[in-house]
Amino acid sequence: MNDIQDTARWHPVARAADLRPGANIVAGFAEGQELALWRAADGTPQAWENRCPHRSVRFTLGQVVGNRLSCAYHGWQYAAGSGQCTSIPAHPAMQAPRNVCAKTFAVAEAAGMLWVHLSPEAPPAPSALADAIPAGWHFCRTLTARASAGAVRAAMQRRGLSFDDATGAWTGRLGGTRAAALVLDAQPALAFVHLWSDAAPGSDAMKNLHAAARSLRGDIEALPTPE
Repeated sequence: MNDIQDTARWHPVARAADLRPGANIVAGFAEGQELALWRAADGTPQAWENRCPHRSVRFTLGQVVGNRLSCAYHGWQYAAGSGQCTSIPAHPAMQAPRNVCAKTFAVAEAAGMLWVHLSPEAPPAPSALADAIPAGWHFCRTLTARASAGAVRAAMQRRGLSFDDATGAWTGRLGGTRAAALVLDAQPALAFVHLWSDAAPGSDAMKNLHAAARSLRGDIEALPTPE
């Protein structure tokens, strides 16, 4: 598989700064797959299927306990990295069953984002991901569009933004402000656009970008969704 194809399979699911070590759990999606995103206490990012293998309760209802994720239902705990069940609080003397394991996905941290690969045999993340957002640029917002990722990309092209095959980023001007956009294929009719800019937070240029993003979403959702 070449680098361009490989990059396309890495999904920009969330801003890296939104996950705090040993703290919160963030819900995410990629190609319809529901995800639980979190950081172990040692800082390593995790992307798991948002389902406890014991009773299928969403992990996002649980909590991070050091380097483990604890389900909210019965408190079963699963180790970062492997997803292996390590503890059953109701039976502390019993060894956790080795065949109970959360489904985990490959995750990479680059360009201020967390990227997830859904394949069970994910290759190493391509180095090009680090160049998706220029160094020193500021996060603007994540735009939610009730449309397919294809419709979003078509709208980007109509607005004159350029697509970089190597990084998967769209770059150009929105509302007169320089911007870089990463499109996430969340669900068949739901896409997210992570917007970054060289404009300073709170500046008029950044405010213009926010307004342009709202206008862009209106254009996207007003048109038929392409296949």
